[in-house]
Amino acid sequence: MLDNQVLLVALFACLIAQIIKAVVELLKNGKINVRYLISTGGMPSSHSALVGSLATGVGMKAGWDSSEFAVAAIFAVIVMYDAAGVRQAAGKQARLLNQIIEELFEDKFNEERLKELLGHTPVQVFVGLALGVAISLLAFWTYPQVAPV
Repeated sequence: MLDNQVLLVALFACLIAQIIKAVVELLKNGKINVRYLISTGGMPSSHSALVGSLATGVGMKAGWDSSEFAVAAIFAVIVMYDAAGVRQAAGKQARLLNQIIEELFEDKFNEERLKELLGHTPVQVFVGLALGVAISLLAFWTYPQVAPV
């Protein structure tokens, strides 16, 4: 598994996106929030960086007309659609439910607040995708021995 450059580069792209999220949070709020290194949501989408890098790596390694690339590309589209669609809507619902609970029950409700930052805006998804593709292209151009034979 450690010899699978496509997988390693995709995981690296995800890690870089998570680090960028923490830096964006630092610039925005003036403090480091370590939670952003492992949380969902935010700028850029680490899920999009991961699947974008994965699809690009598969395309470069197996060929752009391969079945493997087709599977990776469709998988990437599904993940990115989910991040910007379903999870974004779930985050909005959580925000609204938290607000309703606060207003109706004030301090009488002992349950933990629902997580609100679940999904991504389309811009966050696109930036994550661009980051993942760029990292994959850079990795395969920098180390041509992992490019297709």
